[in-house]
Amino acid sequence: MSSITRAFIATNIFCILLGQSGAALIPGSDRSEGQGPFSRMVIRGGTLINGNGSPPIGPVDIVIEDNRITRVQSVGYPGVPIDEGRRPKKGDFEIDASGQYIMPGFVDLHAHAGSPQKAPITDYVYKLWLAHGVTTVRGVGLASLEFSLSEKNRSESNKITAPRIWAYQRPGQGKDWRGGKVQDPQTARKWVRYAANKGVDGVKLVSYEPDLMEALIDEAIKQKLGTTAHLGQTGVARMNTIDAARLGLGTQTHFYGLFESMYEHNDVQPYPVNMNYNNEQHRFAQVARQWDLVKPNGEKWESLKKELLELDITLDPTMNIYAAGRNVMYARNAEWHEKYTLPSLWNFFMPSREAHGSYWFDWTTHDEIAWKKFYQIWMQFLNEYKNSGGRVTTGSDSGFIYKLFGFAFIEELELLQEAGFHPLEVVRAATLHGAETLHKPLGTKPDFGLVAPGYLADLIIVDENPLANFKVLYGTGAIKLNDKNKPVRVGGINTTIKDGIVYNAKQLLKDIENMVIEAKKKDGDLIKY
Repeated sequence: MSSITRAFIATNIFCILLGQSGAALIPGSDRSEGQGPFSRMVIRGGTLINGNGSPPIGPVDIVIEDNRITRVQSVGYPGVPIDEGRRPKKGDFEIDASGQYIMPGFVDLHAHAGSPQKAPITDYVYKLWLAHGVTTVRGVGLASLEFSLSEKNRSESNKITAPRIWAYQRPGQGKDWRGGKVQDPQTARKWVRYAANKGVDGVKLVSYEPDLMEALIDEAIKQKLGTTAHLGQTGVARMNTIDAARLGLGTQTHFYGLFESMYEHNDVQPYPVNMNYNNEQHRFAQVARQWDLVKPNGEKWESLKKELLELDITLDPTMNIYAAGRNVMYARNAEWHEKYTLPSLWNFFMPSREAHGSYWFDWTTHDEIAWKKFYQIWMQFLNEYKNSGGRVTTGSDSGFIYKLFGFAFIEELELLQEAGFHPLEVVRAATLHGAETLHKPLGTKPDFGLVAPGYLADLIIVDENPLANFKVLYGTGAIKLNDKNKPVRVGGINTTIKDGIVYNAKQLLKDIENMVIEAKKKDGDLIKY
């Protein structure tokens, strides 16, 4: 059965389920896409960006045996015929990457698999990720504990067309957990041990009470589980970034708690007296109005940066998920929505008082200016933290606020460059540093995130130089003017390799396009408003 046929069938199932009460998230279909792994695969003649921050080198030949890189061989010089005598012997399967660029597969540290009401078919999400070079995701959570672990195991054995999955779950999750709500330190420790026994990789936290947070993090460290936290506004006055970092938090996702750790003249954000957190326009408009409560390079700024470095916390900013706050018209009208966004997901994005992240009740120029100023300060801190030796990674949190899976991840790369990261530093953040973050709680060396012997065969091949323009990594590519004075579309990833399995990235996008076409037959075109 072809991948397109399978996409049609999956979409029909999706339509049926959506028409029923109790619609559920649909696991990935049994894999029929991709070729391999091969006993010996050779990628020939490409220019390598290896992920460790070093400059591109090429032409190179890369030898992969089963799903491991065994050799990376420089085979010549640009503009000079390749010396065939230097090339590795023939493989069972070969890819001609002449004139193309090779990178490690991307690591998305903030991933969700969709939901029944907006994107119920996980194939849709998985293929969008793979089509954009994302070969590893950290689910925070991907979905329920049981669903996440099942999909993690199926991806690990390559039974589904999906990135590698690391499962981080929220305290209290688990159908057979009998310990009750996690509301005290003893129960917290019991749940962490339960989760570790289940095979969970880490814990997704919020701003818990200090004694509860301490128990969760401490027990996670003992069980060699990772920790990441969204330190939301409702708890940040008692648990901000530095508070959590001192307890041993591994990763902060988003920015909540960062600014609050270095207020100059406040202890809590001075919200308007009519503030209501459940009004999401209040929630998201007000959070940006912290930009002038901190002093860049002031005493508290420098002290925070120094201590976070000493505590070795990773910052996973997920800047793209809030970028619509800076320019909602751009986000709403992004060129990929019409072809690749499901009507159900689009409906979730539309302004609503109930749908999370759909807070455009009356979004104003004032709101956008506040977010632009907020980003300036946020980006400055991230760049300085990176320059001082801190680890900054890439996450997307797609499926909210007009951000589409895969496409939003590439936007995150652009935003890191805007923050001051050199493109090579961006690629390192999106590859090696993500892998290091996942492996750090285990005390083990990463085996992905780098193109080098011994590493897993997670690779991206694209025919344009991404360091020159990250836009060529979008599924829609980039627009250039050719030598005939005609605009042409270039780029889009050609090939994504995960665990030695070779996927046609553009065919995966075609599958998505067909899913959307079928969904529109039932649900109609995207509503214009």
